[in-house]
Amino acid sequence: MRSTTADGGAGADTSPGARALVLAREPAGARHVALLLHGGRSEGRQTARPWQLAALRMRPFAHALSRVLPAGSTVLGTVRYRYRGWNGGAADALGDTVAALDELERRTGGLPVVLLGHSMGGRAALRAAAHPSVRAVVALAPWCPEGEPVEQLAGAGLVVLHGDHDRVTSARASWALLRRAEAAGARGAGVCVAGGEHTMLRRAPVWQRTAAGAVAGLLEVGPYPAAVTKAFASEEPVTV
Repeated sequence: MRSTTADGGAGADTSPGARALVLAREPAGARHVALLLHGGRSEGRQTARPWQLAALRMRPFAHALSRVLPAGSTVLGTVRYRYRGWNGGAADALGDTVAALDELERRTGGLPVVLLGHSMGGRAALRAAAHPSVRAVVALAPWCPEGEPVEQLAGAGLVVLHGDHDRVTSARASWALLRRAEAAGARGAGVCVAGGEHTMLRRAPVWQRTAAGAVAGLLEVGPYPAAVTKAFASEEPVTV
């Protein structure tokens, strides 16, 4: 997919929102948005680059989304971070995500957005559910520190995928956050990827197919994968 900055050109608009939003697809008759957020580090003021591994891991998911989401009605984009790290209370990845959502709202008039985030990007996506344009979140192996807020997820759709061999972020913490979010009013589903680890390379087709199908289902443009449908009806994560 060909990526452009939010202004569609070479980046003449240097506002925070235009800088933070990279669009791969922006059809004139768009009705909804899928926005990807890659991972990062807990700390780090180094500049985030699109060729770093954290960003590259999301490219197969972007391609999977481009295959299942209607080309004529779905805006497809990525959040571009300033830094590689979350950086404590600065929550830099969250700030960049909100700036990108504000820019999308300005450009599209407030189309509904589903966020697809991995690791640190999953944490940013979960927090950014407070933005009025966000309708749902798909979180891949999200970073869920103890005490993460969940009230912003009330009324939202939430699908969490986590591998049971992840040694970087905690699947147990993901399931605990999912339960708290459901108690706060989210419509949640948990999917455990058997043998899955943090890079999402092991059983990659399962990760990509399930995540893309979950986004399509949340946008109501396609059916949920069977595991996600089952997970919405289950109190415990469903294993695939």
